[in-house]
Amino acid sequence: MLEDDTHDAELVHVFLEADHFVCEVTRVETRAEFLAGLEDSGIELILADYKLPSFDGLSALKLALSARPDLPFIFVSGTLGEEAAIEALKIGATDYVLKTRLSRLGPAVRRALREARERAEREKAEEVARQSEKELLDVIEAIPTMAFTTLADGSSAWVNRRWVEYSGLSAEDTSGSGWQATLHPDDLDGHMTKWQHSLASGEPFENEARHRGANGEYRWFLVRAVPLRDENGKIRKWYGTLTDIEDRKRAEQERERLRQLEADLAYMSRVMTMGELAASLAHEIKQPITAAVMRANACTRWLRRDAPEVEEACTAASAMVADVMRAAEIIDRVHSLYRRGTPKQELVDLNEIIREMTVLLNDMAHRNSVSIRTELDVSLPTARADRVQLQQILMNLMSNGIEAMQATGGELSVTSRRTEDGQLLISVSDSGVGLPVDGHERIFEAFFTTKPHGTGMGLSISRRIIELHGGRLGAIPNAGRGATFQFTLPLTSLGSLP
Repeated sequence: MLEDDTHDAELVHVFLEADHFVCEVTRVETRAEFLAGLEDSGIELILADYKLPSFDGLSALKLALSARPDLPFIFVSGTLGEEAAIEALKIGATDYVLKTRLSRLGPAVRRALREARERAEREKAEEVARQSEKELLDVIEAIPTMAFTTLADGSSAWVNRRWVEYSGLSAEDTSGSGWQATLHPDDLDGHMTKWQHSLASGEPFENEARHRGANGEYRWFLVRAVPLRDENGKIRKWYGTLTDIEDRKRAEQERERLRQLEADLAYMSRVMTMGELAASLAHEIKQPITAAVMRANACTRWLRRDAPEVEEACTAASAMVADVMRAAEIIDRVHSLYRRGTPKQELVDLNEIIREMTVLLNDMAHRNSVSIRTELDVSLPTARADRVQLQQILMNLMSNGIEAMQATGGELSVTSRRTEDGQLLISVSDSGVGLPVDGHERIFEAFFTTKPHGTGMGLSISRRIIELHGGRLGAIPNAGRGATFQFTLPLTSLGSLP
């Protein structure tokens, strides 16, 4: 208590005790005594007169603000005017009480102590938060990845050393929106749109984008950020990382390139096979067209009679329509094998596909003195697969079997049945030259071929297609001559297609 009047000091003490304050009072009068009192860590409150013989309250207030800004400072004076009181409050005084109205002292002290305690608790919490954030940033600085923090509006506030080393930008260059300069021009708009959405919605951010390094080269990064919220749920900051995924992206691009190459090779294989079957296709299409012409002529004759035979003409016309439709079906089958398109899974009847390929390859077999025999399980259920790709596989296996017997002739056997473990099994067996003596599996390797003009891709592509359908394609030698090629399919194949 800065007070030169002992009577007034005792009176203040009485009023405090009357208001249930238990306090120990240190009274001082001079500047030296006041400074000495400020060094006492037990002091919790300063009460000061405004004017003293050798000292004044304003000077004491300034000293207290400099040495102990945490202490509440209340003027208790009988000479403090309104203007002086306002000036004191502006400088930093907590409150003022006139000696003529000491009844206000208790509430003023209670409020001052409460505010000081709340301020101390708040400062302590803020210090804990600052320390926690510093420790967090120290941890982030040590992790082997690029990291950053932003303010609630998304402007950069901090980046770790690894970002500075990679980008070549200092923390100052990166601050605000400076980091956007590293984004690839093609990724900038999409990245910023997603970032603005997260800032507006508060949802965690995640996006892949290319960032330019200090060497001028771009690399792919997975950028993630999450918000840090206060006790009221309001976003204070965002914390984020950049993970290098350049190697992964290159691997994905390489897989896509190989997938496209495989699809192109499969297409080329179909085209080359179709070239080999051109004569057979011409023969197959010519038959129904010739029959349709003959029936059209017959229909014309029936109608030109003096008494037109309408019923006979209608019969001939109906048969002619059936012939033309059969020719159209053959053309459709050929077109489906020849066209390039996106694989499409659907429920397919394997027996139906075998019959289609038997008709398609019948002339080729006849020219090579080969007969085709089918033994199909009529109760065979459907499978989910790509029709065109299964047509390609069967055409490849059956034409290979026919070619294997072109020097000797023979029988090509195609069977379908259901295995004991519930799969669909298709077998194509010939009595030709058989499998290579250096291993059955080599025939499924890309570019391996036993044909003088073969590409070595047919069986490799066929095995790949079957495996992606969830099945297996293999070959075994027959007991006598020739070989048997078999492939299985699940009843419902859900494998992804190439």
